[in-house]
Amino acid sequence: MVKWTEEERRIVREVWEKVDIDEIGEQLWARALIVYPWIERYFGTFGDIFTTTAILNNSKLAALGKIVLRGLDTAVKNMDNIKPTCASLSRLHYEKIKVDPDNFRLLAECITISIACKLKAELSPQVQATWQKFLSAVVEAMNSQYK
Repeated sequence: MVKWTEEERRIVREVWEKVDIDEIGEQLWARALIVYPWIERYFGTFGDIFTTTAILNNSKLAALGKIVLRGLDTAVKNMDNIKPTCASLSRLHYEKIKVDPDNFRLLAECITISIACKLKAELSPQVQATWQKFLSAVVEAMNSQYK
């Protein structure tokens, strides 16, 4: 279990309040697939995702990004119980989708980059460190079924 200071809780909430789930959600998987193209093997039912243009215009990827960020919203609201909050998602990814657990870390990096692009100067090193601590806790929770 991760221990949070009140300052860290405040920082995570403040960062999250500035996230537009629709905007960043639409970009999230596009960024992930362009930067890490080998993860496309998990998206066989998503149609054409073999060019940057196709990825950027794929409505299924955009919708999935919003779903991921809504899940992250739940984690923000349950910072003291991230592992139980993510348990069913972890189980789904482990048992049914069979995702390589390292992909959770890669996606967390894409989330941070997308948020950093949006917040620009507001993402000071202290804010980034706290946000990374939060995402690391989420990644650890998502990896829990793999252990």
